[in-house]
Amino acid sequence: MKKVKLTRSMPVPGLLPETSELKELKAPMTAPALNLADHFLIAMPSMQDPIFGGTVVYVCEHNENGVLGVVINKPTDMTMEVLFDRIDLEVSSAAERHLESEPIMFGGPVQDDRGFVLHTPGARYSSSLTVTNDVAFTTSIDVLEAVARGQGPERMMVSIGYAGWSPGQLEDELARNGWLTVAADPRIVFDTPIEERYNAAMKLLGFDPLMLNSEAGHA
Repeated sequence: MKKVKLTRSMPVPGLLPETSELKELKAPMTAPALNLADHFLIAMPSMQDPIFGGTVVYVCEHNENGVLGVVINKPTDMTMEVLFDRIDLEVSSAAERHLESEPIMFGGPVQDDRGFVLHTPGARYSSSLTVTNDVAFTTSIDVLEAVARGQGPERMMVSIGYAGWSPGQLEDELARNGWLTVAADPRIVFDTPIEERYNAAMKLLGFDPLMLNSEAGHA
């Protein structure tokens, strides 16, 4: 398995760099005609892609630079305990012990040797993007340092890698009925068991997913 890198700054396409580090966005980017930030991308049942087939992607950002998202229902065989060991973080007695057994997700094929964290907002971290009042996306190690001290976010999901689309790429995939889209529910990201997240996201569409066929469009 690849060694995981969590550095002080982990540049991500689609996020605005400030000096040598990634800072929280302070000015809005030019919005695309379709803005799917804080939406789920749900792979159509007909999708046979070995990476994205059967996945749900939470979209963190969608602007003129493209789309950045994180797969939320594809666990790896790595746990938080293994991750802490690989990045030399000692877990204090104040940390919630059950977190050590939590699986690390496969967030996508981009930078799949780096860690990324979706979490509830609260403390400020050095490289973080606030998506909504309920969800933030952090790329710096200080969030995991806080977790190890027992001072981390109330709810979180850690992934290795992320999913990214260049400008117009996702729109083209949507036009070809590759994905369904629906406004995200953070409870599915943080509270729903991993194996239930795909069906739970499907149910947000308001119809029986068994009725879908390969020609269905997006919501």
